[in-house]
Amino acid sequence: MKPIETTFKRIETKYVVSKEILDKLIQDLKEYLVEDDYHISTISNIYFDTDNFDVLQEDHLGNKRKEKVRMRTYLSNPKVDSQVFLEIKTKDQEGVGRKYRLLSTPSSIINFMTKGRLDSTITDKVVIEKVKKLHQDYKQAIKPRMYIYYDRYSLKEKKYIEGYDYNKIRVTIDQNLVYRDENVSLFAGNHGDALLDNDTVIMEIKAPGNKPQWLQDILDKYGLMEHKFSKYSCAYHKSQGLPYAPRPSLERSGTAYA
Repeated sequence: MKPIETTFKRIETKYVVSKEILDKLIQDLKEYLVEDDYHISTISNIYFDTDNFDVLQEDHLGNKRKEKVRMRTYLSNPKVDSQVFLEIKTKDQEGVGRKYRLLSTPSSIINFMTKGRLDSTITDKVVIEKVKKLHQDYKQAIKPRMYIYYDRYSLKEKKYIEGYDYNKIRVTIDQNLVYRDENVSLFAGNHGDALLDNDTVIMEIKAPGNKPQWLQDILDKYGLMEHKFSKYSCAYHKSQGLPYAPRPSLERSGTAYA
């Protein structure tokens, strides 16, 4: 069995894609990409924050941290003893993202995040220290604050492309996104309010460096520009009755290479 990765370092860029062009776009991507081992999945997330969303607010203000802490499962009907991930996502000023995660159960993760209790499944030192710092920084209790669900289609780079050095590009397409800020649990079903309109999906490119030229050419063909978009931030704004929409990045991402 392939070992579970617990640390990731990569550049992630997001694109807002109309369903009208989605099939043709995927056909073009498949000249260079293949479907992932588990190419169709359901993803349920629980984001942890304070009652007033202080962690997210500081992310917006550029203060202490650019971090998001979430519990994630790819199971359609998770149970109390199911294996799920606790993930911490960070991003530096250059836009390079890092993700740290561990595998545990929902009950253990909830106890750890809300009460600081460790058990035999919570062993990753980096994750433990980051969560401890989170508790130190905020006087309000950390709790499950937002549920977000979506369906994902995943593609990965072919291992050999003539004239191109294999570089572990991944592309994911998320649709049917919903959120709720009440009854925030993995065991309450995947119902919620729509995060985006029905004609739109979010495509994300995950790469260890700048995008290769073939990928930039496909993006240019469909007029796709990088957007700033956060599912959690969008859900927060909508839950508070505040406006939010994906917005184009001011700069095109780094120079592509052949």
